[in-house]
Amino acid sequence: MKLNRKWINEEFVDLSHVSDKEYVETLTVFGQKVETWEKMSDEIKNVVVGKVVSIVRHPNSDHMWICQVDVGQEEPVQIVTGAQNVHEGDLVPAALHNSWLSGGVHITKGKLRGEKSNGMLCSFAELGLTQNDLPGVFADGIWILNDEDCYVGQDINEVIGNDDTVVEFEITNNRPDCYSIIGLARESAAAFGKEMKHHEPVVKGSGAGSMYDMLDVEVPAEELCNRYSARMVANVKIGPSPKWLRQRLRANGVRPINNIVDITNYVMLEYGQPMHAFDYRYVASGKIIVREAEDGETLTTLDGNVRTLKPGMLVIADENKPIGLAGIMGGENSEILDDTTTVVFESANFNGTSIRQTALALGMRTESSGKFEKNLDPMMTVPAVQRACELVELLQCGDVMDGIIDIVNYVPQPHTVALEPEKINALLGTDISEADMVKYLNLLEIPVEGNTILVPSWRPDLNLMADIAEEIGRSYGYNEIPTTAFRTSTQGGYSPVMKFETKAGNICRSLGFSEIITYSFVSPTIFDQIRLPEDSALRNTLKIQNPLGEDTSVMRTTALPSMLDILGRNNAYHNKQAKLYELAKIYLPVEGEKLPIEPKILVLGTYGAGENFFSIKGELDAIFTSLRIPKVSYEADSSNPSYHPGRCAKVFAKGETLGYIGQIHPLVTKNYGMDCEVYCAEINMDGLFAMQLPEPTYVPLPKYPTVSRDLAVVCDESVTVAAIENVITASAGKLLRSVRLFDIYRGTGVAEGKKSLAFALELRADDRTLTDEDSEKVVSNILKALQEKLGAVLR
Repeated sequence: MKLNRKWINEEFVDLSHVSDKEYVETLTVFGQKVETWEKMSDEIKNVVVGKVVSIVRHPNSDHMWICQVDVGQEEPVQIVTGAQNVHEGDLVPAALHNSWLSGGVHITKGKLRGEKSNGMLCSFAELGLTQNDLPGVFADGIWILNDEDCYVGQDINEVIGNDDTVVEFEITNNRPDCYSIIGLARESAAAFGKEMKHHEPVVKGSGAGSMYDMLDVEVPAEELCNRYSARMVANVKIGPSPKWLRQRLRANGVRPINNIVDITNYVMLEYGQPMHAFDYRYVASGKIIVREAEDGETLTTLDGNVRTLKPGMLVIADENKPIGLAGIMGGENSEILDDTTTVVFESANFNGTSIRQTALALGMRTESSGKFEKNLDPMMTVPAVQRACELVELLQCGDVMDGIIDIVNYVPQPHTVALEPEKINALLGTDISEADMVKYLNLLEIPVEGNTILVPSWRPDLNLMADIAEEIGRSYGYNEIPTTAFRTSTQGGYSPVMKFETKAGNICRSLGFSEIITYSFVSPTIFDQIRLPEDSALRNTLKIQNPLGEDTSVMRTTALPSMLDILGRNNAYHNKQAKLYELAKIYLPVEGEKLPIEPKILVLGTYGAGENFFSIKGELDAIFTSLRIPKVSYEADSSNPSYHPGRCAKVFAKGETLGYIGQIHPLVTKNYGMDCEVYCAEINMDGLFAMQLPEPTYVPLPKYPTVSRDLAVVCDESVTVAAIENVITASAGKLLRSVRLFDIYRGTGVAEGKKSLAFALELRADDRTLTDEDSEKVVSNILKALQEKLGAVLR
């Protein structure tokens, strides 16, 4: 939002004594961030009003003239010009030696056809002006200033209105009131502790008749149009706007067009309320209808483009056709022309979301639509249209008709917030008196009655005590708030789960694994790549509504494809070996629930020399041991389609499945461009965390000796070592301290289809020395259990 300081100094609050630097710094600290600011006079330097004292033809040219120009100095300066519209006695813009013009043009003295020229006479284009800024001025010669209110030697910046500073603010969307000159003037006045001057529009009327006999307004789209206000002007005289109005528009980046259009733009800048003017003769049957567009309906807008409309787009129409896109741009079929005689001023409040959606759909975001998107105050429509009619009377460009049409579909309900000085001071860390708080709020034009704050309709951001505290804090001065220590202590740190995951990552890295981080968004084709069956529950995924592409359109339900993708990439880069891990989230939908469950999975992946099933199993055991996960066991599994059917195992602990470990199926590795053996493990971290043992506590060294017994049993080839170890552990009782396999034998003395497994047992009691009878009883119980459960017998 741009603001030229002269406007607020002249109309609202006089801050002419405040330097530009102080102004922007004060407003920034006050909460209105200044993006940039510039003096309009910085571009044009050393250009003054000069008077042509004499003019003679150049002796060496048939089209040049030698002018003696009075520029307010002791002697006239000689300037050679080729313009043919300059005469003796004319006032002209004179660029003197070492002057600068618009666009960075540098003027110095020199010679033209042998005659000295100490500068240049300027056209208005060379001063950065256009025909719109100076209607009626001759465009192809020197700008003659005879009709301008100026004097010899005057800085040309004062003549063209460049003796001003334009400040550009970054306005937050919760402050729609500051998208106006009045709003920023209010902020400026409060920031400097001054009262703001207000002007209530006064429309005198001209006796031109009642508008009610000529215009009717219907608003069937009530939900999209909060308020619609309209007034009419008869006997319109289209012409240029006065100089002061054109200069204010130009300073704020708006191109002057004609008096009626300029009035609507002026009011939009001043009040922040977009307006539009329709040529009444093109409003069929004198009826305006605010409705939604029909499918396929077209409208040629003021920029000359044909817009194809869709249902949901709000239009201003007559009985036959659309004549404007509500809140965005008027239609070419109702624009103000030079022969317009009757005008309808529209001042409305439209639904901001609807306006934004329409503007984006049609690719035509305008100044008007940008303001409506911020949800403007519906109470502003009538003051704005009254101000427009007042300007019509001030500029004498028409007769304002009696009456005003005002259709109200929504009025903001009065809103109050309690003034709580103690809480506000506690929040700010200040000791501001209640009287000062009321003073600050009144400067911001927020009325207070007793302990109740009456929130104005143009301040939708004030809802809570904290919002009021912010207003008081910025008025008091953030820099004035004393520095204090925190009254409460805050403690940060890692949660137990985070500590557990960090420990797991440290262990993986100590084992030679490198961490990877992959996207949770994946392609639906990954399930085919890892050979998941069509009826697998893992194919039930969360679909992303606005995916970047098909390759990132669903949330992953398994982290294995992400690991294989990175391993495949390393293999493609000719890395001979890779050991990677990831703590990956997966997203499992839950029927009847909006949100999925998001378990963490530890994924290990390796390939290369020395990598096999037993190496990755040993590394996984080391992880379990370091994380204090008790009694982990493995069971051969051939049902997982992603793994080699003969080299895959389920991982168990306390009877629960923790995951899988094994060699990736050769067909899967081929899908990822690898022809080597790849080994992976997938372990549920949530399950591990739930099973971890508490931190170890100190126990004294044993007082009594350990008894060692070796036990060799013969069993079927199908019986696993883990199964025998589980039976031994379960049947030995409390005296068993450890069991360790130390030999596997097949051959002479062992029947075909059988194998011999030898285990070393350590027995010990904490309260006595074991006898032979104690150890024999333990061994006997073990052998009995092995025979009953696994068919294993003593060798």
